Amino acid sequence: MKPSKTHKPPQKTLQEQLPELREGQSVELLKELHILTREGKLNQDTRRKLKQVYHLVQFIEPLLATVLKERGDVTLADHGAGKSYLGFILYDLFFKAKPVGWVYGVESRVELVEKSAALAARLGFDRMRFLATTVQQALTDPDLPPTFDVVTALHACDTATDDAIAFGLAKQARHMVLVPCCQAEVASVMRSSKALNLSRTPLAELWRHPLHTREFGSQITNVLRCLQLEAHGYSVTVTELVGWEHSMKNELILASKTGTGHRAQRERASERLQQVLDELGLQALRTRFGVVEQSAA
Repeated sequence: MKPSKTHKPPQKTLQEQLPELREGQSVELLKELHILTREGKLNQDTRRKLKQVYHLVQFIEPLLATVLKERGDVTLADHGAGKSYLGFILYDLFFKAKPVGWVYGVESRVELVEKSAALAARLGFDRMRFLATTVQQALTDPDLPPTFDVVTALHACDTATDDAIAFGLAKQARHMVLVPCCQAEVASVMRSSKALNLSRTPLAELWRHPLHTREFGSQITNVLRCLQLEAHGYSVTVTELVGWEHSMKNELILASKTGTGHRAQRERASERLQQVLDELGLQALRTRFGVVEQSAA
């Protein structure tokens, strides 16, 4: 009796493996970003990161489209760009088919900037620029526009998110899209002043244990960031980027400039910001989260 042949299930198409893939999306780009293997198969190791980027793109695209409709052009700065996953995919999905619009990747590591620039040249992504610079240098870099429409920062670690906010404020960004990561600065200040805080307020029980210090410090960091943005005239929404099964670094901060008619709201946010810093013994962070005096609206 002949052994029965085993039939392998049919190979899934790329679209079946990755339903988020859009028509006309550059397969070559996905290979260059190692999202696909050289054979065109999905790289499971990077699938999770890609899903996060796709979710973020869904929030950013409507902002870009609104700006483009209003003024006929649009500029985006991806701060702490790393390998520029977000910038490249945004360019491929939104900018590539349009005659206008620019994407700037701001990253301090020279080797990553050089690789990104070479990849953009190979793909013909002519309206992408990459700069190896710190946030302080970027504020006055002559190769960057004086203003930006949208500033993004995906998984910017610790104070890098604050750097992106400072950059967005200085460049008068109309929108900021931020996904913070690995925040330690506030927790460090809390640890250094723990004895004083514990004797001063029962609220310090929230960060008496080291694990709570880390988690509470992370939470407070983003609360302070939101108040800072509101004090500068932004409307802020906080939501989840993707399901918790994909990433624990999952908080998404969306900020949009509201104009000049909300002076009372700005002053209220500024007051609240200072109150939180004082209540939690975080006076040492006034400079980082400090709010400039608002002019009359």
